[in-house]
Parts: sequence; C-alpha cells; structure tokens
Amino acid sequence: MFENLCTLPLTSELFTLALHPTEPILAVGLSGGHVESFRLPASSADEDDGNTSVISSGTSTIDTEWRTRRHKGSCRTVAYSGDGEYLYSAGTDRLLKVASSTTGQVVSKILIPLDLRSNPDDPTLLHALSPQTLLLATDSAALHLYDLREPFKFTNTKPSQTHRPHDDYISSISPLPPTEQSTSGFSKQWVTTGGSTLAVTDLRRGVMVKSEDQEEELLSSVFVGGLPSKPGRSNGEKILVGSGNGVLTLWEKGVWDDQDERIIVDDGKAGGESLDVMILMPETVGDGHKNVVVGVGDGTVRIVRMGLNKVVGDPLRHDEVEAVVALGFDVGGRLISGGGSTVKVWEERINADDDEDEDSEEESGAGKRELSDSDDSDEAEDSSDDETSKRSKKKRKTKGKNKNAGNGILKFKGLE
Repeated sequence: MFENLCTLPLTSELFTLALHPTEPILAVGLSGGHVESFRLPASSADEDDGNTSVISSGTSTIDTEWRTRRHKGSCRTVAYSGDGEYLYSAGTDRLLKVASSTTGQVVSKILIPLDLRSNPDDPTLLHALSPQTLLLATDSAALHLYDLREPFKFTNTKPSQTHRPHDDYISSISPLPPTEQSTSGFSKQWVTTGGSTLAVTDLRRGVMVKSEDQEEELLSSVFVGGLPSKPGRSNGEKILVGSGNGVLTLWEKGVWDDQDERIIVDDGKAGGESLDVMILMPETVGDGHKNVVVGVGDGTVRIVRMGLNKVVGDPLRHDEVEAVVALGFDVGGRLISGGGSTVKVWEERINADDDEDEDSEEESGAGKRELSDSDDSDEAEDSSDDETSKRSKKKRKTKGKNKNAGNGILKFKGLE
C-alpha cells in the first residue's frame, strides 16, 4: 500500500513528532532537547519526469525550517495549535513552551507543576483540544488543563483543572467527536490510557468513567467512527486501544466498563510486541476501507482493516531494532513514521503490480538536506547532541546501530 519516499536521520533519539494541519511541515522533539521543523519533499506525482521513481533517484530534499535546543534534558512531546500557527513543546526541564511554528521563536513559557510529592513531573503528552484549551499529561498520571486567552497566551501560569484518571503515567489521549448539540464544534471529552486502565474525562465534569484493570499495559488509542452499526450491539463508533503484548482491543463508545473484541496484531513466541502508537488512515488515502495504522515495538508499521478486523498487507519496515513510537499523516496524505533516530516518509503505492519487477532492481540513492548553520537556540548554553537523557517509560527495545540503508536516504551536511 505504501512505499518509502525518503529517510531522514536525526541527531539524537526521537521522542515525539507532529504534523502541521495545513502545510507539509514536520516538527520533531528529540532526546537531546532539540526541536526541529522540516518542510517535507514533494510527492512523486509532482516530479517533472513522471517515469522517474523518487525512491530510485534519491533526489527528494527536506528543507530545515529551523532548529533549536528548546529544552535542557529531553523534549518529551510537541503539538501544533489547531490553526498551525504555534508549536507547543514540553521537556524534562519542567518547561512548557509556545513558539511560532514559522520562526521557532518562543513567545510564551510556563513551569510544569510538581507531582503530589513535590518532585519534578516529566511530561508525556500534549494535545490542543481547542483554541481555548490545552491538555498536558505527565508521568505521575496528572492531566493538566490550561486555559488559553489566545493560542499563544496562557490565562494563568497554573492549570485551570488537574485530573488524575490513572494510577500510572498517561500513555495516550484520544479526543471524542463533539455531540450534535455542540455549538463550538470542538471536542469536550477525551479517552486516555494509563497503566492497565482506560478512562473518559469531560471538560466540565472531570473524570466520568474508569475501566476495570485490564491486566495488560495499555499504550495507545484512537477513535474510529463511521463503522457499520448493529441495532442493540454497536453504534458504529469505537475506541481502539493498543497493548504491550501485541493485542488491539475494541471498546464500544459509551460502553466503557470493558472491551468487546480483540485483534491480534503481533503474536510473537515470547508474547507479542508492543503497539506503541496508532493513527486512523485518512479517507482519501488507501483502499477506501476504514484502516488503522499501528507502530509496533519490532520496528514495523502494520495496517489493520476495520470490518475484517485483521492485519492486511505486508509490514512496513521502519527500523531493524528500534520501536516505532510516532506516526502521522501530512496534509498531502503521506504516512510519516518515527522511531530510534530516524523519520521515514511513505507514499501511497500506485500501480503496485506493474512496478513489482522494477522495485526489486531499485538502488538506494543519496538525497540532500540543508542544515542551518545556527541552532538559533533560545537557551544560554549549548550541549552535545549525544547528551544522555531520561528515556520514555514506554516499552522500547535496546538501542542498536542506526539503520540508514533505506531508499532515498537524506543526509546531514557535515555530519556524515
């Protein structure tokens, strides 16, 4: 279904990525504290020579929009505002920062609250729920809600609300669609996973539901609507939850006490690999079915077709060692995968049957990527990109050698 357009090596391990809502721009947060913004290459359909494969020529370029050491320690999470004008980031330095997505210039910052024992509480996730509300989840299972006067300006330096829906760190946030009665058009409820439980929280009423202990680690989640409804059994809306043992569980929206179906995504001999991240495939991409893309702990990306409720197609290989910890689709419908110290861009395969023989003869090409001369750091001091920093609690494999043998690989100038 997809083929690798290009591979982007990073200067340190990837913790998080975000895609701009209206432009082909990618932001990454790294273990060395850097935040970088890249403009993605043109799709193969935009190439001058329609018969030339971007993969075989290796001529794709990724432009660095800006690069800065945004946080001391590691940058754990990034998220764009709804209009894409601002980029939020949070790191192990206890800082939540807001920057212009165009220039990278910081326009606002606040301290992340301490945990209940007055210890530093590292962030795990950011989500812009609406232009007025920003969600921040932490290692201590705190879920902070911040009121925004503007997308770049906090009404108060302290959260307006703090909930604790789980006993362990919050691993995923999935907003539920607004109701038909909603006048704003923005979500007011969301599902979180943490430890071995699932919870539903409301903007005004707080934590509404918490599931029973599932006796397995819950790592990722995504809402899927528009499925066939079954009177008395299903309303066609489900939350999919990825576990630490390779099993995907389905939860009926509104019936939160327990899961109602299980899909085996990975069934390894020693227990399946972790399902670290999931995203719904856009309707304009793929085969017209409801598909969910899953990032797996063995470095592969799997596609699960709803309805059939099983994995379809061959796995996409992101890395030989490192887990896939971040996924997204850019504004052009291309799949972005991240894990280890690389990001890969995947394009939908067209006329796959005709290209089968040619694909086996393709050679890797070396592309180009400009790296800005200055880090434009908003911190007073520099640090090495190899800085050792606190790793995420998510299940990950031991770090191995960086595999940069992918098609159309993009190199750092001067960092070979």
